[in-house]
Amino acid sequence: MTESRLAQQIAATLRRERTTRLLTQTALAELAGISQGAVARIERGHRVPSIPLVERVFAALGLQLCVSVERLDAHLDAQLDDLAARPLADRLLDLPLDRIQQRLGDLPHLLTGGTAALLQGAPVPTDAVEIAVRWRDSTRFTDWLEAAYGQRWNERWGDYGGLRLEPEEPGEHRWRTRYGEIRAHMCDELPEAVEVRHGDRSYRVVPLAQVELTDPRTAALLTRWRARAGARQ
Repeated sequence: MTESRLAQQIAATLRRERTTRLLTQTALAELAGISQGAVARIERGHRVPSIPLVERVFAALGLQLCVSVERLDAHLDAQLDDLAARPLADRLLDLPLDRIQQRLGDLPHLLTGGTAALLQGAPVPTDAVEIAVRWRDSTRFTDWLEAAYGQRWNERWGDYGGLRLEPEEPGEHRWRTRYGEIRAHMCDELPEAVEVRHGDRSYRVVPLAQVELTDPRTAALLTRWRARAGARQ
């Protein structure tokens, strides 16, 4: 992940406090004397805003920020514990999985990464639908991204936009679309798939063992989860 966790925490806190007060972004911007776009950028959480700006926005809500510290990566343990305590159907509500699956239509793909792990019972946090796509289907995938009003993650900006959509172009294979966020694992051939069912839906996914071999991020989360589960036994 390239975003700052601090930026995401500020974004989530601001959204919560603003919506609790039934304020729109425009209304809060007027109270703080800034633009609606500035409020929107903070709430997207893709980059850390300046401290004076954050203080100004929260002051408009009658609030101020405080600072604390915690053990490194403690948030990951909290996320893993939270997900493990929730039913799978509840965990899937955090992802726009069915909406994106329906819209992908006949584009050849498999679910992989954290999405595949989640569907196979592993309580790993993931904030985007992850798919495996063949390089030879790149043009079709690009056409789909264009139709879905996709914007590509721009690491230099710390935000979406400013880059060409095509997977062949340099940059992370990560896009924001009208249906939700999506990540692509480009490959020469799609790996063997297994089918998992949840409720009345079935999903073609990369087997968990293969995910661990090809996706270091998900593998690290799975190792962390198993270590925590083993420590409780």
